[in-house]
Amino acid sequence: MANNSGEQPAREEPIVNIVGEKVALGPLHDDLLPLLVKWDNDFPTADLQGGDMRPRSRHAVTAFWEPLIQGGREDRVDFAIYERATLRPIGHTNLRDLDGVRRTAEFGITIGERALWGKGYGTEATILALDFGFTVLGLHNVMLDTWSYNERAIRAYTKAGFREIGRRREAQRIGNAVYDVVFMDCLATEFQNPLGSVVVHH
Repeated sequence: MANNSGEQPAREEPIVNIVGEKVALGPLHDDLLPLLVKWDNDFPTADLQGGDMRPRSRHAVTAFWEPLIQGGREDRVDFAIYERATLRPIGHTNLRDLDGVRRTAEFGITIGERALWGKGYGTEATILALDFGFTVLGLHNVMLDTWSYNERAIRAYTKAGFREIGRRREAQRIGNAVYDVVFMDCLATEFQNPLGSVVVHH
């Protein structure tokens, strides 16, 4: 909506908590919901993030994401991912099933804008999320699982510090083709962040 002078109001910049070279991470917010609906209904994106390839209504997507936007889950930390140069939202990442006793969590990430796949955004967002998990949350072991055909993601996870620890054989099926589920983890004692720690020491 234009103001009285006819000019478009300046877009409010999102809150960011962690800034890297290519991406920045910040809290989820309601303005992301249209993009989340879009990304959750993009079948290749939904499949590679481990979801089901089925249409999802705006109501269904909103019902899933609103509790996370409101921050009602103590066992989970979610971030929106922004392209640093433009501060436009391009995906989301999370550390979930947080266990403070065992110091473990599971990791998930989605780069929803397919034009940005393969350009290093996911790798850097993964590094920043891992650093936050190890440095701020005090985690020791973070694990993930992905499909064996998700080779681009496996390369990104490996660059970020994950290592394959096993497979569940032929546990993913598309038509008549079967694929393994690949399990990977990263330890705080093995992780190295080439960007420097996300924690600022005063």
